[in-house]
Amino acid sequence: MGVSALHDDVLDALGRRLVSGDLAVGTVLTLDDIDTEYDVSRSVSREAVRVLGSMGMVASRRRVGLTVQPRSSWQVFDPRLIRWRLDSEDRAAQLRSLGELRSGFEPVAASLAARRATPDQCGALTTTVGEMVVHGRAGDLEAFLAADIAFHRLLLEASGNEMLAALGGVVAEVLSGRTHHHLMPTKPKDEAIDLHVEVARAVRSGDVRAARAAMEAIITEATDAVVADSTTLGGDGEHA
Repeated sequence: MGVSALHDDVLDALGRRLVSGDLAVGTVLTLDDIDTEYDVSRSVSREAVRVLGSMGMVASRRRVGLTVQPRSSWQVFDPRLIRWRLDSEDRAAQLRSLGELRSGFEPVAASLAARRATPDQCGALTTTVGEMVVHGRAGDLEAFLAADIAFHRLLLEASGNEMLAALGGVVAEVLSGRTHHHLMPTKPKDEAIDLHVEVARAVRSGDVRAARAAMEAIITEATDAVVADSTTLGGDGEHA
């Protein structure tokens, strides 16, 4: 296994332990501890710790070691942290939090896109919606997921606001987590796809209110469904 793969494995293992509480706030680790426990070189453990430190999950103190930090210090927008939380018992709370966050910025992005989207961006949104229709009818959830992620990234970029566009990774983790944790129906519902079609149509026609309303409907329906279903690790969740 290469150094990069080893680093990713150690980072994921430590991240999941931090999220689960197995490594509680105030716990002190050393690089020697990590080297020994995961049987990796110092360069691998040091890089994993560097990333965790950049995420606010651990802090390095001279002559003390690495101290686990409280959740209030964590960089909660980091896609890796979102993924770890979705993989944990904290899934329902993370989905609820992300749904509330999305309801605050994606409808705004849709309304801005209706004002600012370029002809090329409008065309790309329409093409991506078409892919969602095809893959949804075929029941190909992985292909549908790829098209869904592309749609939301395109929409955020079409807003013309670089800070909204930077949230594409957050939305991608939400969509991926719902699919990979079986919070999707075996075949995406026509109603959900139709709402995406409405967003693309409203953006293309410059209808600010319709774009915002359709995106609000997508997020409301999706959040209500997946939060309810996440506690049973399955069910007939909706996809946005």
